[in-house]
Amino acid sequence: METQKEGFGSKIGFILAAAGSAVGLGNIWRFPYLAAKYGGGIFLLTYIILVVTFGFSLMVTEISLGRKTGKSVIGAYKHADKRFSFLGPVAALVPFIITPYYCVIGGWVLKYLVTFVSKDVVASTNDDFFGNFITHATQPTVFFIIYALLTGLIVIFGVEKGIEKVSKILMPVLVALSVGIAVYTLTLPGAGEGVKYYLLPNFEGFTVAKFLKTIVAAMGQLFYSMSLAMGIMVTYGSYMRKQDSIEGSTRQISFFDTLIAILAGLIIVPSVFIFSGGNADQLNAGPSLMFITLPKVFDSMKGGQIVGATFFILVAFAALTSSVSLLETMVSIVSEKFGLKRVASTAVCLLVVFVFGMLSVLGYSVLDTLTIFGMQMLDFFDFISNNVMMPIVALLTCILIGFIVKPKYIEEETTLNGEKFKSKGLYEVMTKFVCPVFMIIILLSGIFVDL
Repeated sequence: METQKEGFGSKIGFILAAAGSAVGLGNIWRFPYLAAKYGGGIFLLTYIILVVTFGFSLMVTEISLGRKTGKSVIGAYKHADKRFSFLGPVAALVPFIITPYYCVIGGWVLKYLVTFVSKDVVASTNDDFFGNFITHATQPTVFFIIYALLTGLIVIFGVEKGIEKVSKILMPVLVALSVGIAVYTLTLPGAGEGVKYYLLPNFEGFTVAKFLKTIVAAMGQLFYSMSLAMGIMVTYGSYMRKQDSIEGSTRQISFFDTLIAILAGLIIVPSVFIFSGGNADQLNAGPSLMFITLPKVFDSMKGGQIVGATFFILVAFAALTSSVSLLETMVSIVSEKFGLKRVASTAVCLLVVFVFGMLSVLGYSVLDTLTIFGMQMLDFFDFISNNVMMPIVALLTCILIGFIVKPKYIEEETTLNGEKFKSKGLYEVMTKFVCPVFMIIILLSGIFVDL
């Protein structure tokens, strides 16, 4: 199939594309408020430890599975063991559920970017601005369609000429913007207190129960942030060159992802801390932190319109690199399953994105009475994919690799060119014992706490 014949032209192209997939909206707004909520430095240290153990092991597994089989997520699991062929379609559903609503949120980001670039900053500081925007169907639909078409355009150009080229541009720019805004934020009066709140461990009122919640929150964030169990890393792995190191590439991807997340915290936490006069409660605002609180923060800054516009450019780039990887995963599946060329596969996938994305767009306006388990459609799609399907896919993947085909199946791919798998011992322990337990904890926590 055409998609499967394509591949990344360089190691750096693969790393930047995969890192771009991992760096998304979750890094920009979710990571900072979780760190603020769960003890600052305690959360950061917990997260970093999980990245180099739990996250590393799952990412090595998915990349290796993709490169070893050369197939999309549907074919990869079947190739590994026919008894687990059912896992391919289950894993394939994840990007088909996530991509539509992710593009809706990407449209929201474009709306705010346009607002700041057009210097209409004051309007965005109104408490009703975000609510009025999403509860009227026209504008959210327009921005959603623009964002989805932009994502589709990049994917149509292919792996090397589209995804790799764009990633080589966007990722360095994204890092530069993150560093630039963070440095500016740290020069503002009073920023030091926010930095302390963010980076230093805060043991005040920190019980054993809260520490366990911190571990679960860090696991959930990492799971989402590193693009695990979405079929993305399997797909990108199938495009990876055989001569490149899987272990080394995984560590570099993890580094980029964690760097952007930490820099986002250095932007958001001190900014909100200064704006609120030291009241950290506003950091717990969840998604509204980005669309309601931060515009007010930028408006209160000297040169806030420029900073705000730059920030939303950063967020738009981060969102775009993730939505491209999600759509590419869908295209890979459709191309392999139905034998369609890239343009036709992309058109089919965009049609799916438009249909299901509109459910999320209209879920806050004309379809606001349509709820599932009391959730709006976007919230339900997010819940079913992140809290249920992704942990199940990761759990079954660990069982497949750890106990059915054995870790040697993956280790053969990581040492294909004679290189040593330095983390072999850690990988086997994590895959067979630790990761499955983590997956069960995340699954149960996600269902029984969030439902």
